[in-house]
Amino acid sequence: MKSVMNGIDSVLKWVLTVLMAVMVLDVTWQVVTRFILSEPSSVTEELARFLLVWIGLLGAAYAFRVRAHLGLDLLTSNLPVQSRKKVEILINVICFLFAATVMVYGGAKLVALTLDLNQTSPALQVPMGYIYTVIPLSGLLICLFAVDHIIQGYVPSHEEEGLPVD
Repeated sequence: MKSVMNGIDSVLKWVLTVLMAVMVLDVTWQVVTRFILSEPSSVTEELARFLLVWIGLLGAAYAFRVRAHLGLDLLTSNLPVQSRKKVEILINVICFLFAATVMVYGGAKLVALTLDLNQTSPALQVPMGYIYTVIPLSGLLICLFAVDHIIQGYVPSHEEEGLPVD
């Protein structure tokens, strides 16, 4: 299981890196065409917007994986280790339920609806359902990562939280 998760982590990092590089090139080309050539490209702004959505949602899944999201630990920092472990499990269950219902189920319904309606983007003429597939994909990743967090049973130590050791 650990090697599968490491493989998913590697692929996700690679995809995010490529998307970010494409976005940098796209925005650079947008600036060149707008200010140097005085003929702005019609597709660069839309492409940058879609790339930002994909980077944001996939990046949120990756941040959840590596526990880089902002978290408030006012209540949990003073709890004993066993209690913190229970709270950590509860938090991951809540994250799993949110991702499964809102992102996977709701996102899949959104993708299906926009594909049924043949909704396309104005400049790129890409079906919007393809753009929205990142929502259920990110939701699936978050669900997978939440299950892995529960199995791993991670509880941050006082040293990791910057608290003095008792």
